[in-house]
Amino acid sequence: MSRTMNGASILFAAFSLLPAVTLPCAADPVVVQSALGGSIIGYDVDRTGTMGILSEYVPHGNANDVAVETFDLATGAIVKVVKKKISTKDDYVVLGVVGAGAGLVETEHVGDLFVDKRTYNAIDPLSGGKFTGKWTPPLSKNDILLSASVNTGASTTAFMGFPNTGSGHTFVFASDVVGNTFGSKIEIVDDVFDFNDSPVMAYDSQSNMAFVGASVGCNPSCFSELRSIDLASGAVGDAVRVGHGFVNGIAADEAHGIIATTTELDFTVEFYNEKTHQLVRTVLQGATSQVNSGTDVQFDPMHKLFFVGQPFSSTGPNSSIQVYDRNGVFVESINNLHLPASASRIALDPALRRGFVQSSQDGSQLQIFSY
Repeated sequence: MSRTMNGASILFAAFSLLPAVTLPCAADPVVVQSALGGSIIGYDVDRTGTMGILSEYVPHGNANDVAVETFDLATGAIVKVVKKKISTKDDYVVLGVVGAGAGLVETEHVGDLFVDKRTYNAIDPLSGGKFTGKWTPPLSKNDILLSASVNTGASTTAFMGFPNTGSGHTFVFASDVVGNTFGSKIEIVDDVFDFNDSPVMAYDSQSNMAFVGASVGCNPSCFSELRSIDLASGAVGDAVRVGHGFVNGIAADEAHGIIATTTELDFTVEFYNEKTHQLVRTVLQGATSQVNSGTDVQFDPMHKLFFVGQPFSSTGPNSSIQVYDRNGVFVESINNLHLPASASRIALDPALRRGFVQSSQDGSQLQIFSY
């Protein structure tokens, strides 16, 4: 069955009605353990290298011990503590791996109770294990970065943020982090995409387009929306309706121009073709209610697979990751994970066919799974 809505052809996938078929995939017993034993508050992996990066904190009353560390993708072992502060109010936050494999770390400098200043450092390459240069985006201390696009090997990374001033809209911009160059900040003036509606962003470096999804998250009459932003011209595309409820996750298949999203109220995953404007929606494998809705979405360009985090599994014990191909066809379930209820990054290493996710059982660990 197909119909047209707001310029997008919507195909309700027949395979979503098929009985659940779950392959015997499960989380590996191997974990990444933070060096100080603290809670991990940011992590990523170099998809073209051998290293990952994380930041952690250990609370001690009014102060924290904080650190940035690199880890080995094959063994999960911590390789080096890059930076560490003891008994501080400051925080380190890993924003991601960018460019050709550089780590990007935000330092939140706190004087009394609030952040007074934010600085950003690159670790290029990760294997060097040290801060190698400043990244100085055109942001004020009130501008907060929400996300950075997933590393694809392209020199340009897209960023999304908002002004923490009680007014103003979500913005996006492109940057060559290692080169410390920046494109223009582009505001999305539609209130639906403001910070309070938890927008999510993916980047297609081949078209230099960012895609931002959001919703006011109300009852099923409220649609989830997706907008494209041309990071060169600043043009913001028309809103495309992709589902119902908050948009919890988003990822891009750059080679084929496919943007995948997960939406909350209808517990579906959607696949939007940016060239043909066709939209395929399917209920997550085995899902029967909003409890089973998906969160983070990531794409493996080597094996052409989308990964959807599901904190409350519909196919196995505890949490799962549901895997789909770019046509929206279910491939397999990875079960017995322990994902946090909120969206948590699925960091993929396509070469090793491995992934890393934070464990809600112990916030100081990343679980490793194979696929």
